[in-house]
Amino acid sequence: MAEGLLQVGTQAPAWEAQTSDGARASLADFRGAQAVLLMFYPQDDTPGCTKQMCTARDESAEYAAAGVARFGVNPGDQASHRGFVDKYTLDFPLLVDEGSAIAAAYGVLRDDGYTGRATYLIDRDGTIVYAQAGAHGAAEVLEALRGR
Repeated sequence: MAEGLLQVGTQAPAWEAQTSDGARASLADFRGAQAVLLMFYPQDDTPGCTKQMCTARDESAEYAAAGVARFGVNPGDQASHRGFVDKYTLDFPLLVDEGSAIAAAYGVLRDDGYTGRATYLIDRDGTIVYAQAGAHGAAEVLEALRGR
């Protein structure tokens, strides 16, 4: 990835985006209330991305118990995201990362212009508590919250 992941312990960059259901969401919406999981992925409805998003869907209970709001993130448009959510019955929204601004802010925009695969967990105070390239399951990701 072009710039590299942000460091654990730093404040997460603010973002606001349209969601797959047509609403708007921002990191500020969750401040003081919920932790936020951002799952960056290259493209809707491709094998690796489908596995990544379906794993997050299947781990819904673990994330809910920990008070974590989940979002998939890539520059696909709202219609593409909606189709992906519907096809795989994803129980969380996908963010439309217009112009790849969120990916760039989080250091996951690749040199070829695609969004890299990465996982971030941001606590209720807006601090990054987990940042890893690739897709990661709830047990590993949530350990970052438990260790606080």
